[in-house]
Amino acid sequence: MSEIVKLRTRTEIDEEAAQWTWRMDSEESSAADQQAFEAWLRQDPRHRRAYEDLAKVWGGLDGLAEAKRDEKVATFTGPARHSGGQARRWWLGAAAATLIAAGSGMLWLRQGSESQTIATAVGQQRDVTLADGSVVALNTNTILETALTRESRHIYLRKGEAHFRVAHDRSRPFFVHAGDAVVRAVGTEFEVRVRADRHVDIMVNEGRVEVQAGADGSGPDARAASEHGTATLRALRAGEQLSTATPDYSVREVSPEQVSSQMAWREGAIIFDGQPLSEAVAEIERYTDARIIVSDPATAGLRVGGRFRTDDLQGFLEGLQSALPVDIRRGVDGVVYVDPRH
Repeated sequence: MSEIVKLRTRTEIDEEAAQWTWRMDSEESSAADQQAFEAWLRQDPRHRRAYEDLAKVWGGLDGLAEAKRDEKVATFTGPARHSGGQARRWWLGAAAATLIAAGSGMLWLRQGSESQTIATAVGQQRDVTLADGSVVALNTNTILETALTRESRHIYLRKGEAHFRVAHDRSRPFFVHAGDAVVRAVGTEFEVRVRADRHVDIMVNEGRVEVQAGADGSGPDARAASEHGTATLRALRAGEQLSTATPDYSVREVSPEQVSSQMAWREGAIIFDGQPLSEAVAEIERYTDARIIVSDPATAGLRVGGRFRTDDLQGFLEGLQSALPVDIRRGVDGVVYVDPRH
């Protein structure tokens, strides 16, 4: 396989986008600034996406000042001693920091509980520390919501994949509602992935979890059932994995090497070890906006192996072309075709 060249990270791009949002909103921005900004947008398609995402948050900042007091929405105001241009620069700096934080996932707080909605874009990974000290790592294109109260901690994984390092607190059980299951844990590390069919894959790398049934992994019925422990189906320990796609929720052991391979995304990598090309392509598509089509069934069944960067589609395609009898073709519609080599 060809060596993969590391691309610039989404975090770096987000920070640049926040700076440009700051500069272009300033009354002091010039024609030269506009030209430099447009040049920056053309450098990388991710620049425009990041800027547009942050611009939406920037526009939403105006609405924060009008939020009702009882909603306890966090706002930023400058010290009274700042005035004029200095006050504006302080505000823009605070807002730019807010934009970066919003890009990291925290969008709002609700009254009555410590709640967040956290999300990642396609190709993005984030680590977020929750109010209880638990750490959640979000993989690409993931959305989750939290509801932490004095009695319990509930996480709703709406889509995508996340790894949880749960802060130990016996008095506040920790639940992850995902797809067709609810996972209960206290002081442990595990990973949950919601598949397109709403089935769920669960892997434990430290401690123990209980997997419970949930009609859709959310809602008051699932929440009540999980809190009362009435729907426990399987218990998983470190080094075990379960998929709710299996008829009996069967548990299987996974080796340390398999655990490391499946969690490689936390290091910005994907590892293939003999998967069919069709599965490898489906996995790599999770990290890119590009659409990839394997045009031949026999080619789709070819086995692939290797380690690739999640942010380097071109490296993946070059690796395929150098190791397999395939050619890469890009259509006028932007679709990438993997064809058999003749």
